[in-house]
Order: sequence, then C-alpha cells, then structure tokens
Amino acid sequence: MHFEIVTPIIEIETIASGSGIRILALLRKQYGGRYWRKLKGTATVRLDDGTIRLAELHWFEAHGIGKKKIRIKKFLE
Repeated sequence: MHFEIVTPIIEIETIASGSGIRILALLRKQYGGRYWRKLKGTATVRLDDGTIRLAELHWFEAHGIGKKKIRIKKFLE
C-alpha cells in the first residue's frame, strides 16, 4: 500500500532500540548506521485511492540516515 504523509507526525514514541530491533542486521547492511530506533507516531495520510485517514505509523530511524521503512500499522478513525 502506497501512501503520502499529509501532516507532520505527532505523538512520537520509541518502541525499541539497539539490539531490541528484530531486523537490526538488515538495517545496518542496507543503510549503515550504528544506533537504530523503532518509532511510532500519528499522522494524517493520503492513500492511493485519494482517501485521507488518520493512521498510526511505524518506522526505523538512525542519526544521519533518517526515517526508513515507514508503514501504516493501523487506522485510528
């Protein structure tokens, strides 16, 4: 599912960090970086069909690399 983030991500929380991330080896191999964190937050997204929904997003982030593998975990409305 492709989507576009329409509003800034709010209510950002860290879910896991360092060795607590299951795909840590994959992230380091694909993107590099040392200290990865898995984060979650809320934002309004526009789906492929033009629908705009409030969603909980999950992604991985490392300093200097940015947000990677952003996905919609669930819709909140």
